[in-house]
Amino acid sequence: MIIVGEKINGSSKRVREAILARDEEFIRGLARRQAEAGADYLDVNAGTGPERDADDMVWLVKTVQSEVEMPLCIDSPNPQALEAGLEVHQGRALVNSATAESARMDLVIGTARKHDARLVALTLDEGGMPSGAEERVEIAKRLADAAAGAGMARDDLFIDPLVRAVGVEYEQGAAVLEAVAKIRESLPEAHIICGLSNISFQMPVRSLLNRTFLAMAMARGLDAAILDPLDAGLMATIYAAETLAGRDEMCMGYLKAYRAGKLEQ
Repeated sequence: MIIVGEKINGSSKRVREAILARDEEFIRGLARRQAEAGADYLDVNAGTGPERDADDMVWLVKTVQSEVEMPLCIDSPNPQALEAGLEVHQGRALVNSATAESARMDLVIGTARKHDARLVALTLDEGGMPSGAEERVEIAKRLADAAAGAGMARDDLFIDPLVRAVGVEYEQGAAVLEAVAKIRESLPEAHIICGLSNISFQMPVRSLLNRTFLAMAMARGLDAAILDPLDAGLMATIYAAETLAGRDEMCMGYLKAYRAGKLEQ
């Protein structure tokens, strides 16, 4: 399971304050704790507005990588911020994100290829966010074809079927689970990723919904997620789900986590 730590995001009031104040100690601490908890990438998203997004992204990338030696997920709807972050990134980044919208797809895929980055591709086009599984699969195929046409290896593509809140649309959990299974069948070499916490937005006991949905999605082929690695129970669920899905040879990952005290609830 590829884990992208979600915590360094300007949509959080405290993170936004740290970005604006150039509070390196806070950002470095958040990066370090996520890395220690088991993240494979750290998401960095300034979210401070088009007039300063690029400069803030550069500061975030440099600050985080001065603390942890690991790749980042450069995350922004602003192409200039993506480019700026990739210019200073050390190692091979993950870009979040391309969509199937004609004005954005080629631009972001081209940016990822220019910097030899991996790519998150959202199942979103000019028609907006799809509600059903079939629409998600069709858009995923278009994105995969575009990425392949640009010379991107399938293993460098992360398809995001766009998790929507069940508290708003109760059927969306089932729709995404169906989409994950069908995308896995159609694009077996690609990764499938999701922004996990979207599923439980505005619902009580969010951690329960997040953990349960993650295990169900992993059983259908999800192999990456943007999530909170500081949630020990969620991380324990990942170890258990990997083992039960037959993706943990000889249960070694689960046993190692147990010996490290990472399965305590």
